[in-house]
Amino acid sequence: MPRNQFQRMIFALITVVITVHAYVFYSLYVINGSTFMQITGKDSVIGAINAMGGVSVLGKAVPIWAVVLIEFCFAYTLEVLLGGPLSFKLVCRVFKFGDVHPVIFETAIITATVGIMCPSMSFIAAILYYPYGMVEFNVFTLLANWLKLVCFNLPFAFFSQLLFIQPFVRTVFKFIFSKDIAARAAAEKGAVQA
Repeated sequence: MPRNQFQRMIFALITVVITVHAYVFYSLYVINGSTFMQITGKDSVIGAINAMGGVSVLGKAVPIWAVVLIEFCFAYTLEVLLGGPLSFKLVCRVFKFGDVHPVIFETAIITATVGIMCPSMSFIAAILYYPYGMVEFNVFTLLANWLKLVCFNLPFAFFSQLLFIQPFVRTVFKFIFSKDIAARAAAEKGAVQA
């Protein structure tokens, strides 16, 4: 897949753009939607969020687009600096690149990335969405919220990344860098024949 730093950055960008939208939707609509509707008495999640003045981030109400932007900044930074490089190193400690089938290697990288990114982003979310206005800050409440978010997000993150997001991202990546991939394949074929 990505062969240089520029390609890794583009791959991470595509992944994070899709992933952040999926997780914001999952968190706001699937996990918290019925609670928001019950609190406000509205019959739709977006109506409930609008009635609340937005989503509470660090105790302040912000619109959904701002939540997506905030999550994107954190997720992209973590993916580029921590998730991508560390997951590759972890997988290379178990499998030797080229000795296993590419599908197994890619699945292991996806699993390792989810194992790193899900707890990391859940911790950031636990800080950002802590109920600052309702309870006084307490480390134990923060840790309980973090564990709750990990329990909610980990199954969704694993299966969505493995079955939908990463196959789509890899297809888009192959389309964007098709000339580079074809040139690399031709060079490898020429090297094998020589």
